[in-house]
Amino acid sequence: MVDRLQAMEIFTRVVEAHGFKKAAGTLSLPPATVTKTIKDLEAHLGTRLLNRTTRALSLTDAGQRYYESCKLILHEVQSAEEAIAGPEREVRGSIRVSTTPSLASRIIIPALPQFTARHPHIEVGLRLSDSVSDLVQEGLDCVIRAGEPQPSATLVARRLTTFRWLICASPAYLANHGEPMSLEDLRQHHAVGYTSSRTGRSSEWVFREAGQLHAIAMSEQVSVDDTEAYVASGVAGLGLIRSADYMVHALIAEGRLKQVLQDHTAPAEPISLLYPQSRYRSAALRTFVDWCVQIFSGQGAA
Repeated sequence: MVDRLQAMEIFTRVVEAHGFKKAAGTLSLPPATVTKTIKDLEAHLGTRLLNRTTRALSLTDAGQRYYESCKLILHEVQSAEEAIAGPEREVRGSIRVSTTPSLASRIIIPALPQFTARHPHIEVGLRLSDSVSDLVQEGLDCVIRAGEPQPSATLVARRLTTFRWLICASPAYLANHGEPMSLEDLRQHHAVGYTSSRTGRSSEWVFREAGQLHAIAMSEQVSVDDTEAYVASGVAGLGLIRSADYMVHALIAEGRLKQVLQDHTAPAEPISLLYPQSRYRSAALRTFVDWCVQIFSGQGAA
């Protein structure tokens, strides 16, 4: 049988990934090795840990108790190793991070050379997607997302900063359709729609006026499901857009977009880093989280 601690790690990853194949992928192991390890572990313990069907994987009562114990043991082992190593040892490890293309290209990647230079033994894998990721099932260590995170009993959310929504349009669009000066004027305009991966439809535009929140459903002729394409559609003059400030600051400065309705604000939205509550945070992940707090706090978001 493989090393007992390795078997525990493989078992916990199978449980968290809800499958042998996905667990094997996150551990960079052949699926056959993962399957054999679990079979050998069950034989060693003399009990079944997992109920297997063609469609689902679930823990037995014994498996649930063993899973909770494995998490505690693996946590203690890693804590002990880090304590013995001391602060003088360079942090090593790999982390898998999911974020949106816009946050990656505008904030994370430009600052990443500082991180890799300071921590040459930490490998960072970025998975770029606008969709909401299942951290545990996809074997991710953390995700970074803009917007209010959904309540979760299994995820910890660390707020990094906040951003503001800006209403913008291209000079060509404003020359053809005029500039809206009030929320009522928006009824005479159309917007580029952004189809949310979470809901499958466009969101209403929310404004704060006289202490009250107002939600406006915009008329849309063109819609997209990618943030980069959304901003590009605004630059192309296809309609008004409502974009996070970090997406359009440079385009406004260059004159390719113009901010409108500046006196009508919207509630600030958070940018958060989320990680699984059940997974012990390695030194590499803690180092990355601390770095993210630093770089995002310097963005000047309102």
